[in-house]
Amino acid sequence: MTQPFRVAVPQAALDDLARRLKSTRWPEASPREGWSQGTELAYLKDLVDYWRAGFDWRREEARLNSRVQFIAPVSGMTLHFIHERSPHPGARPLLLIHGWPGGIHEFHRLIPMLTRPEQHGGDPRDAFHVVAPSLPGYGYSDPFPGAGGNPRQFGRVFHSLMTETLGYSRYGAQGGDWGAVIASWMGMDHADSLPGIHLNMAGLRPNPPRDAVFTPEEQAYLAGIPAQRAEELGYMALQGSRPQTLAYALMDSPAGLAGWLVEKYRAWSDCGGDVERAISRDDLLTLITLYWVTGSIASSMRLYYEFRVSKDRLPPGGRVQCPTGFADFPKEFLRAPRAWVERAYNIVHWTPMPRGGHFAALEAPELLAADIRAFFRSAWR
Repeated sequence: MTQPFRVAVPQAALDDLARRLKSTRWPEASPREGWSQGTELAYLKDLVDYWRAGFDWRREEARLNSRVQFIAPVSGMTLHFIHERSPHPGARPLLLIHGWPGGIHEFHRLIPMLTRPEQHGGDPRDAFHVVAPSLPGYGYSDPFPGAGGNPRQFGRVFHSLMTETLGYSRYGAQGGDWGAVIASWMGMDHADSLPGIHLNMAGLRPNPPRDAVFTPEEQAYLAGIPAQRAEELGYMALQGSRPQTLAYALMDSPAGLAGWLVEKYRAWSDCGGDVERAISRDDLLTLITLYWVTGSIASSMRLYYEFRVSKDRLPPGGRVQCPTGFADFPKEFLRAPRAWVERAYNIVHWTPMPRGGHFAALEAPELLAADIRAFFRSAWR
């Protein structure tokens, strides 16, 4: 049974956060320039000072509570989710799925563009009833009960939320990051309920045969994977192998948590090296504060471990046959050429975007909303 929900952080928790920020023990600056060895000390000190003395959590909390939220028991856990219904009678249900290090706050500008498209340059015939859950173990959603909480399992949980809890027998799904992985498995496992899925990152890798012939673009992409893995994917190896060890530090130090997360927001966004060109300081700190006040960083990182040990991958020659729309943002850090993506998906809609990166709903919500509307206009028949 669903219950209305509002974010209400106790003042004692905010006072404790301010005390911890004030007493941060800082390391020395890196001898290398800027961000080459991780989050730059000068930037993080400035961000932490603003977090402690300038950031207005109560204002951001009110903004979060402007969205219609609920909690409900689903698959043995309590899920937190936004459920905003469009006023238009022909609106269709759409599941929005976030990733890491994100949360439902990513969608605060996107949701009105989908529920009331006519107010944002769109057509009311393209309206959606939007459901945006916090992933299990993220924000105000309970962790997955026991071991085995991997993306495919999350897809089953969200399918139950949409069909059994909310009564939507047919719905669309959209996601980036883990949301793309989850939506992809939903397109595999629950295709009868989904007219299509829309992605802004390729969630599943193809498993081509040994004698596959690759295009020049695919060859260049595959040749670059080892360097990318060495330079950019160390976090994934750590969170996928020893998330509990890392969690002790991030649960205890809000400055450490901010340093760990903001480096990803900067590296993966279309910001030209200045993260706040792509994502505002208040949006950054709202996302980080939600991880802190809910104590969910440990359970959020655990998803990487469960994904690694699950072995859920496409079988040789396997493909997501559910009609798939794809928004190709140029600064997506896991960007792959279309030919490679088409080996894993039934791509029926592909849009090269002029700007934007990994956090599309925050960086370019108007572009993402327009593409979601365009894809489902044709996919939903």
